Amino acid sequence: MPSAVPLATYRLQLTADFDFDKAAAVVPYLKALGITHLYASPVMKARKGSTHGYDTVDHGQLNPELGGDAGFARLSETLKAHDLGLIIDFVPNHVGVHFADNPWWLDVLEWGQASPHAVSFDIDWDQLAYRARGGVLLPILGSSYGEALERGDIELRYAPEEGSFSAWYFEHRLPIAPERYGEVLRMIVKEADAAETQPGERLLALAARYTGLRRPNRKEAPAFKAELKEIAGAADIIARGLAAYGAGKDRTAQTLALHHLLERQHYKLGHWRLASSDINYRRFFDVNGLAGLRVEDPGTFAATHRLVKQLVAEGKLHGIRLDHIDGLRDPAQYCQRLRRLVRDAQGNTKPFYTVIEKILCEHERLPQFAGVQGTTGYEWMNVITHVLIDPKGLEALDETWRQISNRPPQLAPYVKEAKRRVLETLLASEFTVLTGLLARIANGHYSTRDFSADSLRQALELYVLHFPVYRTYLTHSGPTAPDRKLIEDTIERARREWFAADEGIFDFLRDALTMDLLKPGRPPHSAPRVRRFALKVQQFTGPMMAKSLEDTAFYQFHRLLALNEVGGDPASTGLTIPAFHQAMQARAKEWPQGMTATATHDTKRGEDARTRIAALSEIPGEWTSAVARWKVLNAAHLTTYGNFRAPSATFEYMLYQTLLGALPLGEEVDAAFVERIQAYALKAAREGKEETSWLNPHEAYENGIRDFIGKILDPAQSAEFLEALQRLAHRVALLGTLNSLSQLTLKATLPGVPDFYQGTEFWDLSLVDPDNRRPVDFAARHAALKSLEAPDWNALSKSSPDGRLKLAWTRHLLALRNRLPDIFVGGSYQPLEVRGAHANHVIAFARGHGRAAAIVVVGRHFAPFTQGGREWPSLEGLDATLDISGYAAPGLAGNELPLAPALRDLPVAVIEARSTSAAKPTRQRAHL
Repeated sequence: MPSAVPLATYRLQLTADFDFDKAAAVVPYLKALGITHLYASPVMKARKGSTHGYDTVDHGQLNPELGGDAGFARLSETLKAHDLGLIIDFVPNHVGVHFADNPWWLDVLEWGQASPHAVSFDIDWDQLAYRARGGVLLPILGSSYGEALERGDIELRYAPEEGSFSAWYFEHRLPIAPERYGEVLRMIVKEADAAETQPGERLLALAARYTGLRRPNRKEAPAFKAELKEIAGAADIIARGLAAYGAGKDRTAQTLALHHLLERQHYKLGHWRLASSDINYRRFFDVNGLAGLRVEDPGTFAATHRLVKQLVAEGKLHGIRLDHIDGLRDPAQYCQRLRRLVRDAQGNTKPFYTVIEKILCEHERLPQFAGVQGTTGYEWMNVITHVLIDPKGLEALDETWRQISNRPPQLAPYVKEAKRRVLETLLASEFTVLTGLLARIANGHYSTRDFSADSLRQALELYVLHFPVYRTYLTHSGPTAPDRKLIEDTIERARREWFAADEGIFDFLRDALTMDLLKPGRPPHSAPRVRRFALKVQQFTGPMMAKSLEDTAFYQFHRLLALNEVGGDPASTGLTIPAFHQAMQARAKEWPQGMTATATHDTKRGEDARTRIAALSEIPGEWTSAVARWKVLNAAHLTTYGNFRAPSATFEYMLYQTLLGALPLGEEVDAAFVERIQAYALKAAREGKEETSWLNPHEAYENGIRDFIGKILDPAQSAEFLEALQRLAHRVALLGTLNSLSQLTLKATLPGVPDFYQGTEFWDLSLVDPDNRRPVDFAARHAALKSLEAPDWNALSKSSPDGRLKLAWTRHLLALRNRLPDIFVGGSYQPLEVRGAHANHVIAFARGHGRAAAIVVVGRHFAPFTQGGREWPSLEGLDATLDISGYAAPGLAGNELPLAPALRDLPVAVIEARSTSAAKPTRQRAHL
């Protein structure tokens, strides 16, 4: 049986091209590597052709494209045979909608609020403007509604096998409400001139049978459809009669007929651009095709988790990663329900490994959730990066960025500007819903009715602009003390920017956000509205921060790209070794079993590309000089006219960092690499929303970027630049290699569960998705692993670019974890003192359990020992001695360990040791 808490996880991205059987084929390799749990991307049925699985359309079915039940059974058997556990990425927050593959969504479109699935979606039914009946906006059209209608892009079709009518817009199915079937059949029979035929008479009789509003109703409709499809000859009449709804440019009557029919449905078709202002269902961020689920509804929770419960009960599922926990209305309630479900399925005999995708901002603490062992590890990835960065170099890079951007090296103004833009565009519709709800609350009592809708909107906007984290975690009972303080502090910051008369508007907003409006003795307000507002604001601020910080500011602020990582602080000043130790001691007590990631499917660049770029902090002067020269060399390749420049100066600076991070060594820059950089640059430019964007692409600017990249990477046009780039890239790559070994060692030995993203056991120089989801050559990795049974570290370091050094060191570290599980799963963390002139170049600590211990030594800031990245480090002159008082190990004598010989082959070391006095176990919080 695999351990309840993993020793190491390995993330696989499953697709139709890499399915359950392909995953099963790599299980022997993962076992040999030292992995204990396979960690799979979403496995429930997703949209056909999905490359990620997050567009789930049926939580109750394993994805047929991955192999369905049979393929999953084979994978489970293979995992069981190799004693590996399975963790799946699960998506409780949203589902894929539109198209024709989500039965719940199609039912809602057909029946509106009468659908039993309507409660599962977060739809504001009464928000549609200029419409008598409620409905949901469907922003799926590639043109205006009128143009689509008159071009005949929207067609009414009949499905004879179902006895049902649907409008279709290309691949999008739009079910017609059965209450309209009678009028449709009458018009079809008339158009087909079939009223006096036997099938026509039967069709008209069926249409006349149900009279009154909303008939046939949901109970009657199945019989109606069954009879319709059984009428002999009906399909032929319907096929001819559908011409009555055949909209077209010169078919006014038919176009109006189809338009009037569509206007009587439970949905309204619209141009995709309407989503930003008019959409009335909660989405995942600003993705129209992903609709939010209301898992707070018990029936929805039970239905979407039935398969999870089954897999747990069958012993096939050993852990779960919860995607986008911040999207849920009440994450605490959700986690309690999930824990109860797991206990019902497997009993209360052992923990079930549960981690959440949660992005923590600087100095933010993770709330306690029932049964949750921690996060997926973004915060620890950033802690590792920050401690390996040279803070002295960051000061110089601040000045470089100031000169290039003509702006101070401060992130906050970028984030605030980005938030304002996102409020005005991408998430304007969600914000409108919130402000409308707040205005209705204010209008509900005479004491607050004079707060105008416009004033409330401005006050709430200021609150959102100043809100510093992703969300609070209020429940129906109100806020915790930290959340209350966060809300109050944000209100005060917002109040300071308010230039109109206050007259209590911010006090009202604060009391609405904290639900203090509902306290006894206060003027009565609608409790359902206040709770809905407070809880919906929480669901809004997360996407707001994500779209503003990660998907906008991170693509504008390019001071050092290694810091522009999910959950990171691009304006960070680095992390001192004492502060690092303090963070790890706290983690050992609070979250010792959460994941530690250094690369995921969501990271902005590969883990080794990041360590390369981080190395620029060690040689900031040479980097700045190189950029100055490159700008001159490449000036002729810019596209300019008037004030137009492509790429912009800041974007050009970003490109040079990207090239250093991703450039393959020892290989020619080929067309595939150029295309990868061009694709990345296009995405980065649009995400940055400065000169171009996804909403409003600037074709000339985008072409200028593409041409610039093509020219500077063309040896025929830029030989001198490419030679200079390669020279610096070799140096940065060597420093990056050393940083990567340090990063890997920290990930594998710190408190927490190390998570390895697919393929990253070789050097990972990938870019943001979809670049980081390219196929992995597992056969090459497995073959290399077999050849490294007795690694020669000195020889491997000399051939480090081929990746075998990282692979061998990964297996070495995982072998230690498997051999010493108690030390690494729940052991203590003790900082060790390093003395000497070079003490600041070494991070050292001990992990212990009882008398068993491991001493970990990790180097950093290698430029002085490598001639600035020109040669593998020679550490004979390293003036650093480790105090190992209280520990003993073979070959170690006394209380001091000179580190120069210990780091002779590699700049990292892990030494098995014994504590001379039994280590006290770290007191840990329970996560039951």
